[in-house]
Amino acid sequence: MAEQCVFCAIVAGTSPATFVRRWDDAVAIVPLGPVTGGHVLVIPTVHVVDALQDLAVTGVTFARAAEIAPHPCNLITNAGRVATQSVFHLHVHVVPRAEDDGLALPWYSGRRSGGGRRG
Repeated sequence: MAEQCVFCAIVAGTSPATFVRRWDDAVAIVPLGPVTGGHVLVIPTVHVVDALQDLAVTGVTFARAAEIAPHPCNLITNAGRVATQSVFHLHVHVVPRAEDDGLALPWYSGRRSGGGRRG
């Protein structure tokens, strides 16, 4: 367990969380401030700082997220403080979506523009 990592403490059972699912290699929990109904975090049981540190752990974590993800949804992770990562333990946000749910991601507001890439 990484010292003072809240997600390591949750995995170890020393910090509270609402668990949605548990696997040997990951857990799914309800975040403190869900942005939609059904929003969960999928967290590997080993400490990995972000998605770029250990690609095997990242792959397994995303596979676990895909197992429980509804359609449509966003599967989101951030790598680094500048990319808005605030907890430095890999985690994947599974964010269920609905038509006109009003949740705008920073790179797409729902408005169509005359060009440029979307993705």
